[in-house]
Amino acid sequence: MLAILEDPSELLSASRDNNLMTVLLILLLSVALVLCLVCLLVVIHFLRSSRLARRRDLHGELALPHARGFYPSIFSAPSRWLAIRSDDPQAVQSALGLLKARPCSWEEGLSAAHRQKLFIFPPMDGWILVIGSGLPDPAQDVDKCFHFIQTLSRKLDEVQFFSANRAIHHHAWVKAFRGQIQRAYAWAGKTLWNQGPITPAETDLQLKCSDYAEVAKRSYFSQRDPAICNTERVHLLAARWSVDPASIPARIPGETQGIAGELARSRSA
Repeated sequence: MLAILEDPSELLSASRDNNLMTVLLILLLSVALVLCLVCLLVVIHFLRSSRLARRRDLHGELALPHARGFYPSIFSAPSRWLAIRSDDPQAVQSALGLLKARPCSWEEGLSAAHRQKLFIFPPMDGWILVIGSGLPDPAQDVDKCFHFIQTLSRKLDEVQFFSANRAIHHHAWVKAFRGQIQRAYAWAGKTLWNQGPITPAETDLQLKCSDYAEVAKRSYFSQRDPAICNTERVHLLAARWSVDPASIPARIPGETQGIAGELARSRSA
């Protein structure tokens, strides 16, 4: 009879032990989950930091600041653009012979630049940038590109042209002064234009400039394709020669206006 009466107390004690063990297991599992979450956040943080560091190494600074408004993707990777040493946007407009020219904000002008139009930025450090899909493409007709830049530089003195197609890695850079091409290189599957001595900036950036008859060497897994490297570094060359378009959003107030317009067909590629 006494043994029977002792059984409930033993069962109660065993039940308490089981409940305590369950609570301890839940706490242990919770701690493990929290630690896993912390480790995951740390890994994500380092991966993001690594990406940002690579972007800074490539562009010298972040391509797009996100602190203000909308920035079209053309800021991070314009296809083609001009850098003109001038403080007079109207003189640039006249030299280009823009049709339907009108003043507008740079945000609006960039949207127009995608639609076969050009946008003239306000002066920055003695340079005026012109961007837009209406600029000639050396990959389509390098002779038209040559005459376009030569004619423009006769009117505006120092003119630079840059092209970087990241999809197919076509690229070009040209520096002209008073109608004379001082340096030019254009590549579109083969060398289309190689004129003038290589500049110190090209050497410092390790840009590969092939001769006209030179066959491009095949790249292996351990080697990066020179065409890809050149395309990625066109913006760095622009920063050395004049102005990198990726730095524009941080340097121009949102209310600043430029000039949008269309290039006459006889002047476009």
